[in-house]
Amino acid sequence: MRFPALFRPALTLLGLSLLAGPGASVTASAADASSIAAVSSAGSDGDEFLPPDEAFKVGAIATAPDRIEVIFTVHPGYYLYRGKMKFTAAEGQPAALGNPDLPAGEKKMDEYFGEQEVYHHDVTAKLPVSRGSRAAFTLPIKVSYQGCADAGLCYPPITRDFSVEMPEATSVSALPAGASSNGYVSEQDKLAKMIRSGNIFLMAGAFFLAGLLLSFTPCVLPMVPIVAGIIAGEGTNVTRGRAFSLSVAYVLGMAATYTAAGVAFAAAGQQAQTLFQQPWIITLFAVLFVAMALSMFGFYTVQMPSFIQTRLTQMSNQQKAGSYIGVVVMGALSALIVTTCVGPALVAALSVIGQSGQMTRGGIALFSMAIGMGMPLLAVGASAGQLLPRAGVWMDTVKQSFGALMLAVAVWMISRILPERVGYLLWIVPLAALAFILLRAPLKKGTGRRVAQVIGTLAALHAAFIVFGATRGATNPLNPFQSAAAHVELPFQRIKSLDDLNAQVATANAAGKTVMLDFYADWCVSCKEMEKYTFPTPAVRAALANTVWLQADVTANDATDQALLKHFGIFGPPTIAFYGTDGMERRNFRVVGYMKAAEFAPLASSALK
Repeated sequence: MRFPALFRPALTLLGLSLLAGPGASVTASAADASSIAAVSSAGSDGDEFLPPDEAFKVGAIATAPDRIEVIFTVHPGYYLYRGKMKFTAAEGQPAALGNPDLPAGEKKMDEYFGEQEVYHHDVTAKLPVSRGSRAAFTLPIKVSYQGCADAGLCYPPITRDFSVEMPEATSVSALPAGASSNGYVSEQDKLAKMIRSGNIFLMAGAFFLAGLLLSFTPCVLPMVPIVAGIIAGEGTNVTRGRAFSLSVAYVLGMAATYTAAGVAFAAAGQQAQTLFQQPWIITLFAVLFVAMALSMFGFYTVQMPSFIQTRLTQMSNQQKAGSYIGVVVMGALSALIVTTCVGPALVAALSVIGQSGQMTRGGIALFSMAIGMGMPLLAVGASAGQLLPRAGVWMDTVKQSFGALMLAVAVWMISRILPERVGYLLWIVPLAALAFILLRAPLKKGTGRRVAQVIGTLAALHAAFIVFGATRGATNPLNPFQSAAAHVELPFQRIKSLDDLNAQVATANAAGKTVMLDFYADWCVSCKEMEKYTFPTPAVRAALANTVWLQADVTANDATDQALLKHFGIFGPPTIAFYGTDGMERRNFRVVGYMKAAEFAPLASSALK
């Protein structure tokens, strides 16, 4: 069928949109209209113009976890403009498209468009994919293109939608700014980007501040009595300089080990610190802290063999090093055992090290964060000369009091792996010990004696309240008056493997529900904080009203747990993932570390829209 030249522009603008099949959308701007009208010209007699879906057949497929290929099949007698090809990924997906790799086209001098590159033959566009999730997922993309017939007819720009099945990947990469839906970028993703490409001094400063904030969490505070106990153990020999130098040794031991272990585990693809949370290791170190406490109570004195003491004394006289090596070792052990929380800063550093191999920048970030975590410990050391008396019965009382704090650290550690009620009752031991020490302290000065009696009485009352709370089913030692009836039962369903997760997500989606997946472990302090202070609040429960609550308990850290963590690229709990009704994880909304209800509720609402 031949169309007179006079009518071809009108046909181009008004008729071809009817010929673009159901899988495409055809658009044309006013500027396009004049260009198309001008470019369209008479064809030869007997020409029939194909519908656009027949003139240009398009398909898209993932040829690798990080690559998509869009194949254009061009019918003889037609051509595509290279410069009109555009490729975009849908918002809110855990992936973004890079610049397309297109072959050079034929040069064509167009009267209205100027010099253009066109394809008269089939062509493949190779699209690199940056992905923030190792899991397989479906990526919606839009492909725009424009072409003409040699006979003189030009088609309006066409946009087609494709859903590309992306296979499972072995690594993830940084998503470009703006790839996340609603403009939201998680804290760990911001920090990861800073590690990869940010100014190294700004990066170190940011991670130092992150560590300083982390130092005031329950994950790091138990190190304060450890450092104070080390200083108190020096007895009458302690001075301001000595106390501060011991604190520095402890913090440097902690920071060096924290950094080295983080780099080693991330580089090896292991879940940082999780290996050190085995029940037998936790029990061993809890016993160690009990032994240290008993030593401070004066039950025995721990000494090395005399020949070693003599040698160390000689070294001390020469180098003024004293027991610094032992303090460094204690700092190293604390980094691996005591500081078990996984926050955004740690996840960012470990993910960059593990996925990009940038161990130097990642190591600097970890070291800066560890120094930030140690600042309160340095403050304890710097003030020890004033806060800790240098002689008299006060020193014995202070030393024994820190022994009670060592017992509290042991209870804090062992409570992670014991039944909740048992761990709750164990807090009676350090409180009773502190009350006994302070109420019987042979202090002569009236002010000091009164202060000791007040603190001792409060400790004794708290221990009595815990006993009272146990009869009512209380489990929170900070609030022994909260009865079991006041405890809010959370609607979590436990899963173990990836197959369990996929089945639960499919069931929830079939019912029109979204999914929240919480990674939990018994030894994870922040996990229990989320369960006590965040999840039970009305605002959070309202935000998750149409959501299935799933929980992966990785306490055992067995092969199945490690496979699940590796699949998600997670280094440890607490980590929370959200799934929409389409079964896709909203990767950019992941929560790492403790988050208050006031922040968590709106984030969950945005993630599950």
